Amino acid sequence: MSFSVQAPGAVVMIRPHHFHPNPETERDNVFQTRDGTRTTVEIAAQAHAEVTRAAETLEQVGVKVHLFEDKTRETPDSVFPNNWFSTHAGGHVAIYPMFSPNRRRERRGDVIEMLKHQYRVQDVIDYSGLEQDGLSLEGTGAMVLDHISRIAYAAKSNRTNEVAMERFCTHFNFEPIVFDAADEAGRLIYHTNVLMCVGTSFAMIGLETIGNMRRRQEVRDRLAENGRDIVELTFGQINDFAGNALELSGAQGRVLALSGRALRALRPDQVRVIERSATLLPLDVPTIELAGGSVRCMMAGIHLTPRLARRG
Repeated sequence: MSFSVQAPGAVVMIRPHHFHPNPETERDNVFQTRDGTRTTVEIAAQAHAEVTRAAETLEQVGVKVHLFEDKTRETPDSVFPNNWFSTHAGGHVAIYPMFSPNRRRERRGDVIEMLKHQYRVQDVIDYSGLEQDGLSLEGTGAMVLDHISRIAYAAKSNRTNEVAMERFCTHFNFEPIVFDAADEAGRLIYHTNVLMCVGTSFAMIGLETIGNMRRRQEVRDRLAENGRDIVELTFGQINDFAGNALELSGAQGRVLALSGRALRALRPDQVRVIERSATLLPLDVPTIELAGGSVRCMMAGIHLTPRLARRG
């Protein structure tokens, strides 16, 4: 199967040692839930194990995983690195401003240094200073990027400031498409990547979250204009994280990494559409999902060119 700029062959993942749902993000992340049946120690241990198994499964299908440890107690959401940095073809890296103060501590110099050492990095653009102006843009959680058509899709929320997004799109040559999206109760959806996923030959999206019918059709048309199949997700499927998936390039072709819960929520006809171009790769992460994110949030895709191994 041919290479796709949409589906990276490597990812960064963070394995937390003291995971727990973040109290600072609970107010606007309605996907967060509490578990009163397990102790905090049990929850942390299970989350550690889930990341370990997920990384091993990805490696088994030929996806390179750069796995970093987080042994601190101050960063409960560190398992979701896609929010604080992204990488882009041509050697570009972006670092993002985060909404919650304790999430700002997730940014790590050792991750950026690894990228510079193992991949061809031309520049690193750091937007984190915008936090001082109260502006947030939480990476590829806030934006779902179509690397083929150069479009950045974003649902409005306090995690997605339009000024910051315009700045990113200007620097990285994306066209911004911004829309209002809400759940069944009318609450804003905090991150765009829980309601949509853009693959090479398909896109999954909860179109009914976009209340404005004209805007809904415009978004659908843009997703489909290069021939992508559109998999429409229901509110219920979005609640089960079916939209929080990431297409990757493995040794035998493209795979769609998603949670076991997400896969169980998909209908057979939806599965058939996806399987025309990608193999479904379920990863069981029910403890991680307590924090209101799922498999896509756990992986920061690497769209950079690897450096040749040095000899001697």
